[in-house]
Amino acid sequence: MQYIQVTFSFTLIEEYQQDLLISELAEIGFNTFEDTENGFSAFIDLDSYSKENLTEALLQFEGDFEYTYTVTEIAAENWNEEWEKNFEPLIIDETCYVRATFHQSQPSYKYEIVIDPKMAFGTGHHQTTTMMMQYILESDAAGKHILDMGCGTGILAILAAKKGAAELVAIDNDEVCYLSAKENSALNDIHNITALCGGKETIPTHAYDIILANINRNILLDQIPVYAKVLKSGGEIFFSGFYESPDLQMIQDACKQLGMNYINHKKIGDWVAARFIKA
Repeated sequence: MQYIQVTFSFTLIEEYQQDLLISELAEIGFNTFEDTENGFSAFIDLDSYSKENLTEALLQFEGDFEYTYTVTEIAAENWNEEWEKNFEPLIIDETCYVRATFHQSQPSYKYEIVIDPKMAFGTGHHQTTTMMMQYILESDAAGKHILDMGCGTGILAILAAKKGAAELVAIDNDEVCYLSAKENSALNDIHNITALCGGKETIPTHAYDIILANINRNILLDQIPVYAKVLKSGGEIFFSGFYESPDLQMIQDACKQLGMNYINHKKIGDWVAARFIKA
Protein backbone atom coordinates (compact mmCIF):
# COMPACT_ATOMS: atom_id res chain seq x y z
CA MET A 1 0.00 0.00 0.00
CA GLN A 2 1.16 3.53 -0.79
CA TYR A 3 0.97 6.42 1.68
CA ILE A 4 1.12 10.20 1.65
CA GLN A 5 3.44 11.89 4.14
CA VAL A 6 2.78 15.57 4.85
CA THR A 7 5.61 17.15 6.83
CA PHE A 8 4.93 20.46 8.60
CA SER A 9 7.61 22.88 9.77
CA PHE A 10 6.81 25.80 12.08
CA THR A 11 8.67 28.99 12.94
CA LEU A 12 6.73 29.32 16.21
CA ILE A 13 3.65 27.41 17.33
CA GLU A 14 1.97 26.75 20.67
CA GLU A 15 1.42 23.14 21.70
CA TYR A 16 -2.36 23.56 21.73
CA GLN A 17 -2.25 24.96 18.19
CA GLN A 18 -0.31 21.95 16.95
CA ASP A 19 -2.80 19.64 18.69
CA LEU A 20 -5.70 21.45 17.02
CA LEU A 21 -4.03 21.05 13.63
CA ILE A 22 -3.45 17.33 14.26
CA SER A 23 -7.10 16.96 15.26
CA GLU A 24 -8.26 18.57 12.01
CA LEU A 25 -5.95 16.33 9.99
CA ALA A 26 -7.35 13.29 11.79
CA GLU A 27 -10.84 14.43 10.76
CA ILE A 28 -9.88 14.12 7.09
CA GLY A 29 -8.26 10.71 7.36
CA PHE A 30 -4.69 11.17 8.59
CA ASN A 31 -4.14 8.38 11.10
CA THR A 32 -0.48 8.45 12.14
CA PHE A 33 1.60 11.38 13.38
CA GLU A 34 5.32 11.58 14.08
CA ASP A 35 7.21 14.42 15.76
CA THR A 36 10.10 15.96 13.85
CA GLU A 37 12.73 18.51 14.85
CA ASN A 38 10.76 21.47 13.51
CA GLY A 39 7.18 20.16 13.61
CA PHE A 40 5.61 16.85 12.71
CA SER A 41 4.73 14.50 9.87
CA ALA A 42 1.23 13.21 9.21
CA PHE A 43 0.45 10.03 7.25
CA ILE A 44 -2.59 8.94 5.26
CA ASP A 45 -3.10 6.13 2.77
CA LEU A 46 -2.97 7.28 -0.84
CA ASP A 47 -6.56 6.32 -1.65
CA SER A 48 -7.89 8.48 1.21
CA TYR A 49 -5.77 11.55 0.45
CA SER A 50 -7.40 14.65 -1.01
CA LYS A 51 -5.41 17.79 -1.78
CA GLU A 52 -8.64 19.80 -1.63
CA ASN A 53 -9.49 18.47 1.85
CA LEU A 54 -6.00 19.30 3.10
CA THR A 55 -6.19 22.84 1.71
CA GLU A 56 -9.62 23.37 3.29
CA ALA A 57 -8.44 22.08 6.66
CA LEU A 58 -5.42 24.41 6.64
CA LEU A 59 -7.55 27.46 5.81
CA GLN A 60 -8.94 27.32 9.34
CA PHE A 61 -5.49 28.19 10.70
CA GLU A 62 -4.68 31.02 8.30
CA GLY A 63 -3.00 33.82 10.26
CA ASP A 64 -2.74 31.77 13.49
CA PHE A 65 0.84 30.63 12.95
CA GLU A 66 3.46 30.43 10.21
CA TYR A 67 4.20 27.09 8.61
CA THR A 68 5.47 25.34 5.51
CA TYR A 69 4.72 21.80 4.45
CA THR A 70 5.80 19.21 1.92
CA VAL A 71 3.82 16.31 0.48
CA THR A 72 5.62 13.06 -0.32
CA GLU A 73 4.33 9.73 -1.60
CA ILE A 74 5.97 6.81 0.19
CA ALA A 75 5.70 3.02 0.35
CA ALA A 76 4.64 1.35 3.58
CA GLU A 77 7.95 -0.43 4.00
CA ASN A 78 9.83 2.87 3.76
CA TRP A 79 7.64 4.38 6.50
CA ASN A 80 8.24 1.40 8.75
CA GLU A 81 12.00 1.74 8.29
CA GLU A 82 11.77 5.40 9.29
CA TRP A 83 9.56 4.54 12.26
CA GLU A 84 12.07 1.98 13.52
CA LYS A 85 14.77 4.65 13.62
CA ASN A 86 12.68 6.89 15.91
CA PHE A 87 10.61 4.53 18.07
CA GLU A 88 11.66 4.40 21.71
CA PRO A 89 10.22 2.00 24.30
CA LEU A 90 7.51 3.50 26.49
CA ILE A 91 6.71 2.94 30.16
CA ILE A 92 3.15 3.57 31.41
CA ASP A 93 2.78 4.19 35.15
CA GLU A 94 5.91 2.12 35.90
CA THR A 95 3.78 -0.97 35.23
CA CYS A 96 3.47 -1.46 31.48
CA TYR A 97 6.42 -1.59 29.07
CA VAL A 98 5.66 -1.01 25.38
CA ARG A 99 8.36 -1.94 22.91
CA ALA A 100 8.94 -2.89 19.30
CA THR A 101 10.13 -6.28 18.10
CA PHE A 102 13.70 -4.99 17.78
CA HIS A 103 13.92 -3.82 21.42
CA GLN A 104 15.22 -5.89 24.33
CA SER A 105 12.55 -7.54 26.48
CA GLN A 106 12.10 -6.19 30.02
CA PRO A 107 10.41 -8.96 32.03
CA SER A 108 10.65 -6.94 35.27
CA TYR A 109 7.52 -5.03 34.23
CA LYS A 110 4.15 -6.55 35.10
CA TYR A 111 2.86 -6.05 31.55
CA GLU A 112 5.00 -6.02 28.42
CA ILE A 113 3.47 -5.26 25.03
CA VAL A 114 5.22 -5.71 21.69
CA ILE A 115 3.94 -3.46 18.89
CA ASP A 116 4.71 -3.40 15.18
CA PRO A 117 2.52 -0.50 13.97
CA LYS A 118 2.60 -0.88 10.16
CA MET A 119 1.10 2.61 9.76
CA ALA A 120 -1.61 1.95 12.37
CA PHE A 121 -2.27 4.43 15.17
CA GLY A 122 -1.42 3.39 18.71
CA THR A 123 2.04 2.80 20.13
CA GLY A 124 1.20 4.44 23.45
CA HIS A 125 3.24 7.54 22.69
CA HIS A 126 0.27 9.74 21.84
CA GLN A 127 -1.36 11.33 24.87
CA THR A 128 -4.77 9.80 24.13
CA THR A 129 -3.39 6.25 23.97
CA THR A 130 -1.38 6.81 27.14
CA MET A 131 -4.44 7.96 29.09
CA MET A 132 -6.57 5.06 27.82
CA MET A 133 -3.85 2.65 28.91
CA GLN A 134 -3.76 4.31 32.33
CA TYR A 135 -7.51 3.78 32.66
CA ILE A 136 -7.16 0.10 31.70
CA LEU A 137 -4.38 -0.35 34.26
CA GLU A 138 -6.67 1.17 36.92
CA SER A 139 -9.67 -0.98 35.93
CA ASP A 140 -10.63 -4.55 36.69
CA ALA A 141 -10.63 -6.28 33.30
CA ALA A 142 -10.46 -9.85 34.62
CA GLY A 143 -13.18 -12.04 33.14
CA LYS A 144 -14.74 -9.10 31.29
CA HIS A 145 -16.12 -8.90 27.74
CA ILE A 146 -14.57 -5.84 26.09
CA LEU A 147 -15.10 -3.87 22.88
CA ASP A 148 -12.24 -1.75 21.47
CA MET A 149 -13.47 0.70 18.81
CA GLY A 150 -10.96 2.39 16.53
CA CYS A 151 -8.45 -0.19 17.73
CA GLY A 152 -5.49 0.90 15.57
CA THR A 153 -2.59 -1.39 16.46
CA GLY A 154 -4.76 -3.24 19.00
CA ILE A 155 -2.63 -1.99 21.89
CA LEU A 156 -5.59 -1.26 24.20
CA ALA A 157 -7.24 -4.64 23.62
CA ILE A 158 -3.88 -6.36 24.10
CA LEU A 159 -3.33 -4.65 27.45
CA ALA A 160 -6.87 -5.55 28.56
CA ALA A 161 -6.23 -9.16 27.50
CA LYS A 162 -3.02 -9.24 29.53
CA LYS A 163 -5.08 -8.01 32.51
CA GLY A 164 -7.29 -11.06 32.21
CA ALA A 165 -10.20 -10.04 29.97
CA ALA A 166 -12.25 -13.06 28.91
CA GLU A 167 -13.15 -12.02 25.37
CA LEU A 168 -12.36 -8.96 23.29
CA VAL A 169 -13.57 -7.52 19.98
CA ALA A 170 -11.26 -4.98 18.29
CA ILE A 171 -12.70 -2.98 15.37
CA ASP A 172 -11.20 -0.46 12.96
CA ASN A 173 -12.46 0.79 9.60
CA ASP A 174 -8.92 0.90 8.20
CA GLU A 175 -7.74 -2.43 6.76
CA VAL A 176 -4.14 -1.67 7.72
CA CYS A 177 -5.22 -1.20 11.34
CA TYR A 178 -7.34 -4.36 11.27
CA LEU A 179 -4.39 -6.41 9.98
CA SER A 180 -2.04 -4.70 12.44
CA ALA A 181 -4.32 -5.58 15.38
CA LYS A 182 -4.34 -9.22 14.29
CA GLU A 183 -0.58 -9.35 13.88
CA ASN A 184 0.14 -7.59 17.16
CA SER A 185 -2.22 -9.93 19.01
CA ALA A 186 -0.19 -12.85 17.67
CA LEU A 187 3.09 -11.11 18.57
CA ASN A 188 1.87 -10.90 22.18
CA ASP A 189 0.57 -14.49 22.21
CA ILE A 190 -3.00 -13.21 22.70
CA HIS A 191 -5.68 -15.49 21.27
CA ASN A 192 -8.95 -14.10 22.64
CA ILE A 193 -9.13 -10.93 20.52
CA THR A 194 -11.44 -10.99 17.51
CA ALA A 195 -10.32 -8.28 15.06
CA LEU A 196 -12.92 -6.92 12.62
CA CYS A 197 -12.69 -4.38 9.79
CA GLY A 198 -15.55 -1.89 9.66
CA GLY A 199 -17.43 0.81 11.55
CA LYS A 200 -20.30 0.86 14.04
CA GLU A 201 -22.31 -1.49 11.83
CA THR A 202 -19.66 -4.16 12.47
CA ILE A 203 -20.15 -4.24 16.24
CA PRO A 204 -21.43 -7.69 17.26
CA THR A 205 -24.66 -7.48 19.24
CA HIS A 206 -23.12 -8.89 22.42
CA ALA A 207 -23.33 -7.31 25.86
CA TYR A 208 -20.02 -5.73 26.87
CA ASP A 209 -18.68 -4.99 30.35
CA ILE A 210 -16.20 -2.40 29.08
CA ILE A 211 -16.00 -0.32 25.89
CA LEU A 212 -12.82 1.46 24.79
CA ALA A 213 -13.20 4.17 22.14
CA ASN A 214 -10.19 6.33 21.27
CA ILE A 215 -11.29 7.99 18.04
CA ASN A 216 -12.34 11.63 17.60
CA ARG A 217 -15.25 13.74 18.82
CA ASN A 218 -17.44 13.62 15.74
CA ILE A 219 -17.16 9.87 15.26
CA LEU A 220 -17.76 9.30 18.97
CA LEU A 221 -20.90 11.44 18.92
CA ASP A 222 -22.16 9.44 15.95
CA GLN A 223 -21.41 6.08 17.55
CA ILE A 224 -22.36 6.71 21.20
CA PRO A 225 -25.99 5.53 20.69
CA VAL A 226 -24.68 2.18 19.44
CA TYR A 227 -22.30 1.89 22.39
CA ALA A 228 -25.18 2.55 24.78
CA LYS A 229 -27.14 -0.35 23.29
CA VAL A 230 -24.38 -2.94 23.72
CA LEU A 231 -22.93 -1.79 27.06
CA LYS A 232 -24.19 -3.72 30.07
CA SER A 233 -25.91 -1.93 32.92
CA GLY A 234 -23.12 -0.99 35.31
CA GLY A 235 -20.60 -1.30 32.49
CA GLU A 236 -17.76 1.15 31.96
CA ILE A 237 -16.94 3.10 28.83
CA PHE A 238 -13.70 5.00 28.28
CA PHE A 239 -13.43 7.68 25.60
CA SER A 240 -10.50 9.66 24.23
CA GLY A 241 -9.43 11.48 21.08
CA PHE A 242 -10.85 14.91 21.92
CA TYR A 243 -10.24 18.12 23.88
CA GLU A 244 -11.53 19.34 27.22
CA SER A 245 -13.35 22.32 25.72
CA PRO A 246 -15.82 22.18 24.10
CA ASP A 247 -15.59 18.45 23.32
CA LEU A 248 -15.88 16.92 26.80
CA GLN A 249 -19.18 18.64 27.54
CA MET A 250 -20.57 17.52 24.20
CA ILE A 251 -19.59 13.91 24.98
CA GLN A 252 -21.11 14.21 28.47
CA ASP A 253 -24.40 15.56 27.11
CA ALA A 254 -24.69 12.79 24.52
CA CYS A 255 -23.95 10.09 27.10
CA LYS A 256 -26.32 11.52 29.71
CA GLN A 257 -29.24 11.29 27.29
CA LEU A 258 -28.55 7.57 26.95
CA GLY A 259 -28.07 6.76 30.62
CA MET A 260 -24.27 6.78 30.70
CA ASN A 261 -23.02 8.91 33.58
CA TYR A 262 -19.78 10.88 33.64
CA ILE A 263 -17.38 9.77 36.39
CA ASN A 264 -14.07 11.55 35.80
CA HIS A 265 -11.50 12.45 33.19
CA LYS A 266 -7.76 12.68 32.64
CA LYS A 267 -5.89 15.37 30.76
CA ILE A 268 -2.45 15.47 29.15
CA GLY A 269 -1.69 18.69 27.30
CA ASP A 270 -4.93 19.61 25.58
CA TRP A 271 -6.07 16.00 25.12
CA VAL A 272 -8.66 14.35 27.35
CA ALA A 273 -9.81 10.82 28.22
CA ALA A 274 -13.02 10.28 30.18
CA ARG A 275 -14.74 7.48 32.12
CA PHE A 276 -18.51 6.87 32.12
CA ILE A 277 -20.70 4.18 33.71
CA LYS A 278 -24.04 3.03 32.36
CA ALA A 279 -26.88 3.21 34.86
